[in-house]
Amino acid sequence: MFPEHRELISRLKTSDHHFAKLFDKHNALDQKIKNMEAGTEPGTQAEIESLKKEKLLFKDQIYAMLKKAGAA
Repeated sequence: MFPEHRELISRLKTSDHHFAKLFDKHNALDQKIKNMEAGTEPGTQAEIESLKKEKLLFKDQIYAMLKKAGAA
């Protein structure tokens, strides 16, 4: 996610607790979705879609924080 901001992400993960928490939640949801889609974890299509929407919200928040930190 956001390979062009890899350095900034690394810096924010260590300096901004909120950013690190969002980033970890996004990655955990991503893994849960992959497991559900692969059938290794139970989940309905509706649950998967709901998790994808939640993951997208985290991604939007992360991107907003990256833009703000990059502009500073």
